This record gives sequence, structure tokens and C-alpha cells, in this order.
Amino acid sequence: DGKVVDFTELVDRAHQSGALTCCATDLLALCLLKPPGEFGVDIALGNSQRFGVPLGYGGPHAAFFAVKENLVRMMPGRMVGVTRDAMGKEVYLFALQTREQHPDRKS
Repeated sequence: DGKVVDFTELVDRAHQSGALTCCATDLLALCLLKPPGEFGVDIALGNSQRFGVPLGYGGPHAAFFAVKENLVRMMPGRMVGVTRDAMGKEVYLFALQTREQHPDRKS
């Protein structure tokens, strides 16, 4: 249909009922649309393959996974670096871990 919808009200209602909100988004679309953090989303994620990052025969490729500050310590993975964003704020770089990296080992 081609509509652009503002999800601020939906996110607010979800938070009022105690739910966390998540938004899968497209980096190129965010050049024109309101970023998820500006309408209160707790978790935002997506990939950057569309910027010409080669797929490497199915992966891995660069992606992003962002959370509000109160959720940072719950993120699966390891901190691999620290840098600064465009506003000069310190930000952390993570390598995410998938469940497949920790299979149950039953004897």
C-alpha cells in the first residue's frame, strides 16, 4: 500500500502494559523516516547488506542490534570495541552470540 505509519502510539500502549518493543528496520529508510529510538522502541535491529557489503556466500554480513541503555547488560555476546557516535557519545561494539554457539551437550 506504500503507507508510512507512525508507531509512537502503539509503542506507548505496549509500554503502558509492561511490554518491551522491537523494530526491525532498514538503514536506508532511516535516512527519511523517524528512527525507532525516537518513537520509544526498546530494541532496534537490521542489516547493512544493502550498502554493498558482500554476502560471503550466505554470510556473515554486517548488521546492527541496538537497545535502550537499561537493556545493554542483557545483550548476548561480547564487547569487542568502543568508539564515538556522530554526537561524540561513547558507544560499544559487540559481537553477538547465537544459540547455536552454545548447544546443549547431553552425555
